Amino acid sequence: MIRFFNTLSGKTEPFQPLSPGEVKLYTCGPTVYDFAHIGNFRAYMFEDLLKRFLQFMDYKVTHVMNITDVDDKTIKGAQAENITLEQYTEKYIQSFFRDIEILNISPADHYPRATAHITEMVQIIKTLLAKGYAYEKDGSYYFNISKFPDYGKLAKIKVEDLRSGSRIDGDDYAKESVHDFALWKKNKEGEPFWETDLGKGRPGWHIECSAMSSKYLGESFDIHCGGVDNIFPHHENEIAQSEAFSGKKFVKYWLHCHHLIVDGDKMSKSKGNYYTIADLLEKNATPMALRFMLLSTHYRKMLNFTFDMLAQAESAVQRIKDFLYELKNASLPQGENEDVIQIITTAKNRFTEGLSDDLNVSKALTAVFEAIKKANILLAKGEVSAKDAEKLTLFIHDLDAVLGLLPPEEESLLPHEIQKKIGLREKARKEKNYSLADKIREELLDQGIILEDTKDGVRWKHSLKSKP
Repeated sequence: MIRFFNTLSGKTEPFQPLSPGEVKLYTCGPTVYDFAHIGNFRAYMFEDLLKRFLQFMDYKVTHVMNITDVDDKTIKGAQAENITLEQYTEKYIQSFFRDIEILNISPADHYPRATAHITEMVQIIKTLLAKGYAYEKDGSYYFNISKFPDYGKLAKIKVEDLRSGSRIDGDDYAKESVHDFALWKKNKEGEPFWETDLGKGRPGWHIECSAMSSKYLGESFDIHCGGVDNIFPHHENEIAQSEAFSGKKFVKYWLHCHHLIVDGDKMSKSKGNYYTIADLLEKNATPMALRFMLLSTHYRKMLNFTFDMLAQAESAVQRIKDFLYELKNASLPQGENEDVIQIITTAKNRFTEGLSDDLNVSKALTAVFEAIKKANILLAKGEVSAKDAEKLTLFIHDLDAVLGLLPPEEESLLPHEIQKKIGLREKARKEKNYSLADKIREELLDQGIILEDTKDGVRWKHSLKSKP
């Protein structure tokens, strides 16, 4: 059974999605006023591990990650450079997509931009006005938190002496402040604006996520992720406006990751310890070492980045690569060793058990490296056959579907015998010997290879739960 720590309840709970076999996942994406730094990618990596594991466990995941391309910071940046908001944010959006590709972060199903969903935001605000949860003041619109009795339930804030009319207009404010928050901001000179039923203006930060999540995932969905700094006020305000709007529970499970620090200190440009992915690549870090480093600490623990830690991550990834190289290139005997099957079965079980326990990635990684150690001992004794090597190779790639440390290199990942079977199946299909083609497909499936016939030819992928 999968269990996650739910920030909303403050407890570790069994995971039961709203619809059996399906998970709707929303993750807070970048605010594109600057290049994303490794602290941002700590959150994106945790979310990638979560999604990949759910897929590994045979859930169909619909993943939405928003792009905040209008807020106080993006507007200020565009004004400073005297360019349009779109011109200003586009370079950071493209940089973000380059970085997630470099780090082998699996893409979301949807990347909605706030500026493309103004209509949806206005509709929510109009409904909140009609229901009495929002009010207008000097051309701007605010959410009245005194009208929402459950306000503070996520952040565990006891809201006392609520003062309707004590308002916050900015997108950033003191973490312990409790005020009515802006839903829609009246147009100011020199700022971008939209002509709407609410008048000329632009959205507040919090309404953006409520509008985009409900459009793509519905008014209630399974998991909402982000950093602990998002709990209050951002996620608290999302809950209030979303549940006031729909009358339904907004999100069932809230998962939040802890901060990343550098050498025990808060990351800051002024301290010279502020790193983007590009910065670290220039210092000769490899993408997969960065990936390993970012995912190898449990998401609810603070991650202390050091260059020693990065070097250790590089060594860990290399151990996996060296193991696969030996399996592929060693001169191996025939036959089959039952000890290999036991190593694989034990490691898969422990890997799954670890990640099922609130994404205990340390336990999962230990299972992988213990399996490699035991298999290497057998290799050194000459007790791993060619068939065993195939199984071990598939085993590593099965688990790497979750870890994402070995970006595919197409055919080079497949043992020769499997490549040969794929070729024989293609030959059988061309000769219209479909019974033979189907037989080979089933044999390959038993070996952990799924074939997909497309208009561009046959494609293959590793089954996430192949047989040992």
